[in-house]
Amino acid sequence: MFDGVHLGHHAVIESAVHSARRCNGVAAVLTFWPHPSRLFRPEQAVRLIMTPELKNRQLARLGVDAVITEEFNADYARIEAEEFLPRLKQSLPTLTTIYVGENWRFGRGRRGDIALLVTEAKKHGIAVVSAPRINQNGDPISSTRIRSYLEEGRMEDANALLGYTYFAEGVVAPGKQLGRAIGFPTLNVSWEPDLRPRYGVYVVTVSGEKSAKALTAIANYGLRPTVETTLAPRLEIHVLGPCPFDAGDKLTVEWLRFVRPERKFDSLDELRGQIAADVAAVQETGK
Repeated sequence: MFDGVHLGHHAVIESAVHSARRCNGVAAVLTFWPHPSRLFRPEQAVRLIMTPELKNRQLARLGVDAVITEEFNADYARIEAEEFLPRLKQSLPTLTTIYVGENWRFGRGRRGDIALLVTEAKKHGIAVVSAPRINQNGDPISSTRIRSYLEEGRMEDANALLGYTYFAEGVVAPGKQLGRAIGFPTLNVSWEPDLRPRYGVYVVTVSGEKSAKALTAIANYGLRPTVETTLAPRLEIHVLGPCPFDAGDKLTVEWLRFVRPERKFDSLDELRGQIAADVAAVQETGK
């Protein structure tokens, strides 16, 4: 799936890209959509870190020349491990080398492993390069581990495994000006991730066409229990300093660290006081 395109994925992808550059070849990534869990256990489908569009952009930044996305459906899931490589070679006649992680599995029931892949690849004159798993603090870097960190609000840990800062992208939507009324104007960013980070207040940076540099801000992501009850969480940004952005602007919000969980306040005055304290704490620490 390459969900998140994290440092563990980099080990495989960068090796393929480097090899392609040396031999004037093409480095392509084979990935799938949707996640297999949506087929096998739709009631407990894995929530993904990023959309296919964002994933493709991250892959391009690593130097990948092409992304091949297979639809993961019942027919694809029934392909036997021994059939996988012949089908791949038929679709890609000039395929010379396959790069995978050492724990990669393929074919019906995930029966295929690296040993079987090497055996089958030799029949077609294809080389196999398997990259060892990359560990951090003794544990393998994985999308599952990153998802857990995001759901717990552990942004620094998630960012360390991603190899870049977790980010959200969205367009500023018109709001009710409540933040402005209590002295802390906010940008309401339209953003609906599949995997929702922990509800709460975060230190973030905000960038867009109207700012040459990323601006420090605090963000609240959640259901806004003090002022209204919403069915879907909202992302609200308060820029610490002059804010050049307005409704209709497309923003990139990078999440740096968790400040506190979202909670309901008894009054707007209490909410105002807490926001002031959050802002002061961020300004004192300089992020």
